[in-house]
Amino acid sequence: MIWLIGSRGMLGQELARVFDQNKMQWVGTNSDVDITSSEALETFAASHDTSAARTGNAASKGKLPAKIKWVVNCAAYTAVDKAEEEEDTARKVNASGALNIARTARHIGAKLIHISTDYVFDGNNDAKVPYDDDARKNPLGIYGLTKAEGEDAIQKEMTQYYILRTAWLYGFSGQNFVYKMTGLMNGNSTLKVVNDQRGSPTCTTTLAEVIVKIISSSENAHSLFGKNAAIPYGVYNCTDNGDASWYEFAQKIYEYGKKYGRINNKCEITACTSEEFPQKARRPAWSVLDKNKIQSALHIKLPSWESSLEKFIKSDRFKEA
Repeated sequence: MIWLIGSRGMLGQELARVFDQNKMQWVGTNSDVDITSSEALETFAASHDTSAARTGNAASKGKLPAKIKWVVNCAAYTAVDKAEEEEDTARKVNASGALNIARTARHIGAKLIHISTDYVFDGNNDAKVPYDDDARKNPLGIYGLTKAEGEDAIQKEMTQYYILRTAWLYGFSGQNFVYKMTGLMNGNSTLKVVNDQRGSPTCTTTLAEVIVKIISSSENAHSLFGKNAAIPYGVYNCTDNGDASWYEFAQKIYEYGKKYGRINNKCEITACTSEEFPQKARRPAWSVLDKNKIQSALHIKLPSWESSLEKFIKSDRFKEA
């Protein structure tokens, strides 16, 4: 049984779909189980209702409670600018919440997969070398700080964890940069987009498939080493391959949007600096992550951000703005 925390969020909904596709039994929680309350988490873990768990589309009614073997935490406080004013709230969710989840997972003997962010780094990388998984954290704002604190709390609390750092995430459910841009491009003849921040656009489909592979590699491990071994516990960077500025990302959105009929308007996109769009929270100028560790551990090659974006825009699941 997989306990999916934050199952109604953008990544959570994609994971729910992929779990169903792979006939993986799961149960989802959201605000109905408060992650800032260790008691609420422990209570749910001890007495979860398996009538809410599913294998594919079939309800598990009438079955004995399934043991929760995995906890996947997609819940987070992600309002980057608002976090500067609501530090206590951000910390309760991103740091204390992560600790509570890790403690609960350890108590019930479950393995934890936790989603973190490129914002744990400051982006002051003059050499423009991708951050490796063990690079020193130095967040610029409250959001990144509380996510870094969450990582630290998990690592101190338990050993059976996978922390996946991702970046520039977009998906089919909820608001994100791709949907925002297609809407603006359809409604405006000109558009300015920041060109001095660089990262790796990542589709939720990529991250969801990686999480399924991590679980499967552990559940189906036949040896301690080699291709048939479970992926080692630890911290892993996980984004689509390649990198871009927000401006370059927007250019590709426009290109694929026009190609697949998502954008029916002529819009001129021009580059600008971050100073032209001041925000409360500083963003890392360079947050490209090195993905060699996760690719080697799972024996996979992550897709390029361009190929993921094209598949996303041409998909029947794409929501018109």
